[in-house]
Amino acid sequence: MFKTLKQYFDFCGKEDRHKLYAAMILGVIRAIFAALRITAIAVVVQGLIGGEMSMREFWLSLGIMLISIAGQFFINLKTTMLQCEAGYHACAHKRIEIAEHLRYLPMGFFNKNSLGVITNVTTNTMESLADIATRIVMITTQGILTTAVITCFVFVFDWRIGLILTAGVTLYVLFNAIMQHSTRPVAPRKHRADEDLVAQTIEYVQGIAEVKNYSMTKESAKKLEAAIVEKQKSDTAMEYTVIPWVTMQNVVTKMTGVVMCILSLKFYFAGTMSLLYCIMMMVSSFMIYDSLDSMSSFSALIRNIRIAVTQTKEILDMPPMDIDGEDITPEKEVIELKNVSFSYDKKKIIDGVSLTIPEKTTTAFVGPSGGGKTTLCHLMARFWDVQEGEVLLDGKNVKEYSFDSLMKNFSFVFQNVYLFEDTVANNIRFGEPDAPMERVIEAAKKAKCHNFITSLPNGYDTIIGEGGASLSGGEKQRISIARAIMKDAPIIILDEATANVDPENERELTAAIEELTKEKTIIMIAHRLKTVRHADQIYVIENGKIAQKGTHEELMEHDGIYKNFVVGRQEAASWKIDGVS
Repeated sequence: MFKTLKQYFDFCGKEDRHKLYAAMILGVIRAIFAALRITAIAVVVQGLIGGEMSMREFWLSLGIMLISIAGQFFINLKTTMLQCEAGYHACAHKRIEIAEHLRYLPMGFFNKNSLGVITNVTTNTMESLADIATRIVMITTQGILTTAVITCFVFVFDWRIGLILTAGVTLYVLFNAIMQHSTRPVAPRKHRADEDLVAQTIEYVQGIAEVKNYSMTKESAKKLEAAIVEKQKSDTAMEYTVIPWVTMQNVVTKMTGVVMCILSLKFYFAGTMSLLYCIMMMVSSFMIYDSLDSMSSFSALIRNIRIAVTQTKEILDMPPMDIDGEDITPEKEVIELKNVSFSYDKKKIIDGVSLTIPEKTTTAFVGPSGGGKTTLCHLMARFWDVQEGEVLLDGKNVKEYSFDSLMKNFSFVFQNVYLFEDTVANNIRFGEPDAPMERVIEAAKKAKCHNFITSLPNGYDTIIGEGGASLSGGEKQRISIARAIMKDAPIIILDEATANVDPENERELTAAIEELTKEKTIIMIAHRLKTVRHADQIYVIENGKIAQKGTHEELMEHDGIYKNFVVGRQEAASWKIDGVS
């Protein structure tokens, strides 16, 4: 328990940790105020034992009691505010820290770890720390401090009862430690079940259209149902593990109070303890029972803090790429790959590739799916680090650039566009949040999306659904191009940008791309002949290697992958159904 509390304190930032320490110091003062109630009762009992309680003793007892209540009230208010601020601020800072950390992790991390893991940590785990952990830490630390102060108080008046109390508290801590240890084998299963449930829920919701289209509702729901059942089983297993030890803690708590009362009475009747001290020890036993009982109710949840902190640290401990380069502005946008190789999970994706892309030229990558085209583009922009060879921009290794200064040189237009649940204007100015509206409209006009934006219910202030669900594929693509135009990077990477667009939208999209790529260095990945035939150079990528290189005319002069690709596309375009002209 103490180790987990320390782990949580270390997890919080310096400012939030200081607030927690301040709350603990105030907690000691609160415990002293709580112990004053015993003094107030002692004054009353002393007066009654004397046969007649004077008004002086009455007012003294009442004054001490009021001071105790008022002190606890105001300190409780302050400590609650401090601990809540520390808890919520710490989780807010960790969410931001995770977001910043994810920016600099290699793309391989996101392939190995499902969306469910990241979503679970940034939502459920952080929410658990902000809500549950704050209350657990508050109640547990207050219980510990109150118990410690009352134990010291009891030792001052009778060391024998103090030893009994110490033995009970020690036994309580022992059972708590055993309970925490017993949850370790079950915790990983619960951890996996939490992540899997989030992942399966996201997959089910995002894929519901395809599921219904192919009448696979029952089959798809089975995976989600299995995740729910496993979550229920893992939660139940965890509760069955802790219930016996929570019960033992409660028994120890109650028996400690009972033994303190019995021995106090025994010592009184034996003449070794005064009646005043006997009553005070009995009152103390009830106060100890109250503080330990509140700890017992929440200490079983201490494991949630440990699991949550561990889950968060697993992401933050992932080694990021070395991003501490220099802020460099290249004079020329010349990209070179020298004998570059890259593997993912022991599978070689890029194998000894060397190429040069001159500035302000158009380079096309074509070839079979899975050949490594997209990976090459990702290596240029340092989404991954190469394992062999080097990638150069203007003659300097991309690792010499700071990550942010490197990314200023690249704009991407992907096949699958993601738009944020925000206004159209904010999606366009995403890279420059403070850009004036005039620049947003100018970029939208160049991207050929101004007309359809103004036809939306609230124009540029229309809220786009998550992922751009309220727009067509072509409209989303054009907004992403407007976003890229706003960035005005010198190197444009087009990854199958027109692959899933209907002919009407394609015309507008092609015009938008032409506007985006004026006087730029263009790297495109495409399967359509008309998007690559005018490229300055074409690289045919197969099995991670350059199979062919040249212009369209040069490649058509030789038999090979490219010529077969072109001929196949031309034959497919000439197909028609009988009776249809």
